[in-house]
Amino acid sequence: MNLHRLFVYAACVGGLATLAAGPASAAVTVVAGNDLARACYQAALNPDSHLTAISTCTAALEGQPMSPSDRAATLVNRGILHDHNGDADAAIADYTASLKIDPVLAEAYADRGAVLANQKKYKAALADLNKGLALGTDRPQVTLCDRAYVREVLGNVRGAYLDYKKAAEVAPDYTLAVEQLRRFKVVYKPSTDT
Repeated sequence: MNLHRLFVYAACVGGLATLAAGPASAAVTVVAGNDLARACYQAALNPDSHLTAISTCTAALEGQPMSPSDRAATLVNRGILHDHNGDADAAIADYTASLKIDPVLAEAYADRGAVLANQKKYKAALADLNKGLALGTDRPQVTLCDRAYVREVLGNVRGAYLDYKKAAEVAPDYTLAVEQLRRFKVVYKPSTDT
């Protein structure tokens, strides 16, 4: 029997710059929170939100009482807004506070991992992205692409390729994954193992 090993390499590392510019975040739905919490959620869905939206989230967190799950979700949503406004430290603080309330909130891990990747804290980013995927993030294709980016930066080209491939399988219309896959060349070589 002739076995083959899969070798993958990136044909063009320059494509990484497009990912490093800003992995995407996923907002968390507020189920029964106050009106301000729902407004914060809506603002987190819009990548063009500004500082006024952050104050809406803060007012929601400081205003009427809400369930722990809605509080955790609102913290994630405010974290997204902080990230969109270029305040990575505040975003990480909100994601971390959210996880203290709900330690299995996949989006908090996935979003914090994306911010950590932008800060070039790749090992911490990888741990968070792995956890977000394991817990079932709502947008696995985004988190897989973020993890692929981190893996490639850390030298795991094969892992990066497999993540981009999985992202394209999960969401065939997710163009980022499809575009990134074009940079890779897959070569099958006979195995020397017997």
